[in-house]
Amino acid sequence: MRIVIAGGHGQIALRLERLLAARGDEAVGIIRNPEQGGDLRSAGAEPVVLDLESASVEEVAEVLRGADAAVFAAGAGPNSGTARKDTVDRGAAVLFADAAERAGVRRYIVVSSMGADPDHPGDEVFDVYLRAKGAADAYVRSRTALDWTILRPGMLTDDAGKGQVLLAASTGRGTVPRDDVAAALLELLDTPATAGLTLELISGHVPLSVAMKDVAGN
Repeated sequence: MRIVIAGGHGQIALRLERLLAARGDEAVGIIRNPEQGGDLRSAGAEPVVLDLESASVEEVAEVLRGADAAVFAAGAGPNSGTARKDTVDRGAAVLFADAAERAGVRRYIVVSSMGADPDHPGDEVFDVYLRAKGAADAYVRSRTALDWTILRPGMLTDDAGKGQVLLAASTGRGTVPRDDVAAALLELLDTPATAGLTLELISGHVPLSVAMKDVAGN
């Protein structure tokens, strides 16, 4: 498979790129900073330098053409202000979805956030972030030309992945290693029957492959 990942230098994206490369798939990571290209190559991915805050739909679609799936894993980051929550966490996700449609890439996976809601109350930066992610998710859900799945992990940790998870429409609060989020994205890419689902993910007691089959209904 050829998988194009927005936010290719993110911690989850780099883990996913390593997993894809290890099994012989082609991972393409979109990055804004060309200095990050070496990290992607080390992960086995092809870096493409493109700023999703200023790129056109056609420029992004050109990168996506011929891909088997698109994964939106970009984010403004914890130290960014409220303006970039809108331009990246919402705006770039909308752009990437539009570009996937234009390029004819149906499979579209979003790394969202637990609690994302376009109507989330509050004025703190994290509140703005949850509204931006919620608005992006709502937009993606409206795109009938996309076979979308939205993954909402709990609080992320750098603990080693255990492959034991709770994956459901609603899990309640909890933590999850980034390793397991990347592994879940890989499983989603292999499980097209999860299209149309919004799923929460935290650590649990069910092997990831079993949990994925359960939510996919097989």
